[in-house]
Amino acid sequence: MSELDLSPFWLTLKLAFWTTFMLLILCIPLSYYLAYTKHKINTILEAVITLPLVLPPTVLGFYLLLLFNKQGFFGSLWYRLFDRQLVFHFEGIVIASIIYSLPMMVHPLTAGFKSVSKNLVEASWTLGKSKFETLLRVILPNMKASILTGIVLSFAHTVGEFGVVLMVGGNIQGETRVVSIAIYDAVESVNYPAAHLYALVLFSLSFITLLSLYILNRRWSLL
Repeated sequence: MSELDLSPFWLTLKLAFWTTFMLLILCIPLSYYLAYTKHKINTILEAVITLPLVLPPTVLGFYLLLLFNKQGFFGSLWYRLFDRQLVFHFEGIVIASIIYSLPMMVHPLTAGFKSVSKNLVEASWTLGKSKFETLLRVILPNMKASILTGIVLSFAHTVGEFGVVLMVGGNIQGETRVVSIAIYDAVESVNYPAAHLYALVLFSLSFITLLSLYILNRRWSLL
């Protein structure tokens, strides 16, 4: 067997990091809105956010491919702005991953916002703190377990992506070839030792990530 290519590991971690980071930034205000406002559109919004959990990844990936190519609305706009197409590039799989892993961040954060005592929030407002100060100093510190859960689930979910990444990014060495696609390639070429090594590392990474989440949440629940 030839030497194992490590670039898919680094690309997978890079994809998972940027996806999780962007999701955290985007989902804090989105989850805040869902938790603290009551509007008829919220039901529709929650259903749309949850769709990636029930749709086959190839279905989502197919429509993202149509949207992201140079003839698609978003893809053509991106190409005009940056002179670079989204499909078959790292930026494309990051945006696709954000959409695919959106419920993994939104649901824990929304539950976290709802779990914070209203008395704490109202007390902060009574003391003259703005809503933004209350968010930073009162609400977020009291929902750190939910934030950690969202981060870990989003990261682990992105690490295990296959269908969406393959549809939007293809299989380009150093650009979109993540570990899940490298496993598929190894199996297709009957290189089972390489597939086993890739799969074992991915399995171990996912297990350690989830185990760390449960350990930290249990410790915080005892404080």
